[in-house]
Amino acid sequence: MSKKILILSSSPRRGGNSDTLCDKFMQGAIEAGNNVEKIFLKDKKINYCTGCGLCTISNFTRCSQDDDMKEILDKMIEADVIVMATPVYFYTMCAQMKTLIDRCCAKYPKMENKEFYFIVTAADNSEATLNRVLDEFRGFIACLNGAKESGVILGTGVWQKGEVINTPSIEDAYLTGKEV
Repeated sequence: MSKKILILSSSPRRGGNSDTLCDKFMQGAIEAGNNVEKIFLKDKKINYCTGCGLCTISNFTRCSQDDDMKEILDKMIEADVIVMATPVYFYTMCAQMKTLIDRCCAKYPKMENKEFYFIVTAADNSEATLNRVLDEFRGFIACLNGAKESGVILGTGVWQKGEVINTPSIEDAYLTGKEV
């Protein structure tokens, strides 16, 4: 059965290492017959959460801000599978991804029964050092009803754009996408 997959690429550079893994995941998922859309967050206007509380007052139906997050939230709600990808800066997810997660407050109770895949790339060679980023993602999905972590793709030892192509994670991303 075909799944509706939404890939959220938070790399600030198109074709960066985490973005490249998104493309490989997408290639595998499309070849497997899934409906896939990738959103490159850098192309979107996503403001910081202001903590105004309108989302809770409106029973999670509205946000006070008028930016691209409304469209992204609607796509997240519609998706069966959500892939969240981030490069690591100073041992944490990039600001673009964290801003997106914070803005999910407006409708997070409506994101039910989703499968999640996480793609994380870093210059550091140790996969163990990326656990804190995975914990940040897991903290987010712990707030969602029926959310399930279905896979993790780690690209370590990659700093310069394109270095991920020469690592096993490129094949891992493709095969994981194919098996969704």
